Amino acid sequence: MDYNDVACKQKRIAAVLSVRIEPDGGRGEICLEAANDIYLESVNVKREDFVPGKPYYNYVPKDRNFEEMSYSCVRECRIVHAYVDAEFYHSWMEVVMMPLLSDEPDKEYYLFSYDMHAKVDASRLSDISPDIAVNVIRTSLRLKEAGDFHMAMDSIIRDIRELCDAKRSCIILTDFKNRTCSMLCESVDETEVIAPKEVFLSEGFFRIVEVWDKLIAGSNCYIIHDEKELELVKSVDEDWYNSLKNDKVYSVVLFPLRSNDETIGYIMSINFDRERSEYIKTLLGVTSFILASEISNHQLFNRMKFLSDTDLLTGIYNRNAMNNRVADIVNGITPIRDSFGVIFVDLNGLKVVNDNEGHAAGDRLLKRASCVLKDMFPCAEIYRVGGDEFLILLTSENEEAFNRAVKDLKDRVEQPGEVSMAVGACFGLGDMDIREAMHIADEAMYEDKKEYYRRNNIKNVRS
Repeated sequence: MDYNDVACKQKRIAAVLSVRIEPDGGRGEICLEAANDIYLESVNVKREDFVPGKPYYNYVPKDRNFEEMSYSCVRECRIVHAYVDAEFYHSWMEVVMMPLLSDEPDKEYYLFSYDMHAKVDASRLSDISPDIAVNVIRTSLRLKEAGDFHMAMDSIIRDIRELCDAKRSCIILTDFKNRTCSMLCESVDETEVIAPKEVFLSEGFFRIVEVWDKLIAGSNCYIIHDEKELELVKSVDEDWYNSLKNDKVYSVVLFPLRSNDETIGYIMSINFDRERSEYIKTLLGVTSFILASEISNHQLFNRMKFLSDTDLLTGIYNRNAMNNRVADIVNGITPIRDSFGVIFVDLNGLKVVNDNEGHAAGDRLLKRASCVLKDMFPCAEIYRVGGDEFLILLTSENEEAFNRAVKDLKDRVEQPGEVSMAVGACFGLGDMDIREAMHIADEAMYEDKKEYYRRNNIKNVRS
């Protein structure tokens, strides 16, 4: 067969590649045998420089996902069609592989053709089998039905594990800037004994996570099918290899979750049904695209909420958060049904520190004050509601314990070397309007402040 003629008669990017079959039936080198002009142009090779029969990775980066699709095409003698996130090219790629006749007993040939898209094409991404489509739709519905993001993710990862027939599936979130990772959700087969999730969160595990990017190497996933492929991991990272061996892991499928050109996490399934590799790869390819977007939006929402509700100097809640909390209580959205206590605190002498030592010293004083309050009230809600004013809200407290806590705070801040504070408090039952309690506590704090200035012969009480 004239393979060059086959390639050159294709209207879109096309090439013919060969797969060498080893004497033991194993898979050998994949080589580029023929290509049309647009293919050669796409890999920056001039026609006169092209030499047939060279390994494909002489022209493009080595890609295990591409190799798996190639082997499936010739081994099963079937057309392979896929739409994948080609991260190396910062594009999406629609791939078609078609087996060709071969006159050589030790070689199989196939036609390889593809289109590139700068942005994902929803119509192509959704061109999947009906059963996969049903499961992808189920994932989308899970994200909406629970009303709780973490409950939804727990349901989704359980579905993924069952569809992969895996012993363990999980979603690991990554923060490459701070070199940390965390477990978002996981599902484990009850019959399987695998390392606890704390292993995935250990300090040294992030170094293994960094290796995953090298293994994926610009592709859209990384799959270990058997012991032979597991041995390949050893040459890249012996620590992860030993970890997998110790946990009796013999197969792994790993899909990156990418958003805005960043990897924000991974879907991982361990000891999955290897006979369903192609199904799993297609399923997780589409699912990872949906989940990456949803997780990214959730993280963005949390960051925006943090900025909206947090005082960035001290790290405690700000006035906006307090106003929202009080509104929710008053409007019955999150009512306080039991007893509660409100404490108002105002720093003494902040203006003097700012005037005499500078605002950097004043900021340090505010940080020290917030640390004192967090230390004294570790389970309370603490808000910085003004320049030097703080509010502490305690719920489900009895009056005796509350009064003791207020006294302990007053005793501490009167000690030499401690941050000086004026303190006012009010204890109320669930039917008391929290705004009234806040007013009483504020007036009590104002009286305490007047006493502080009287003792120290200072005028202008509110200054």
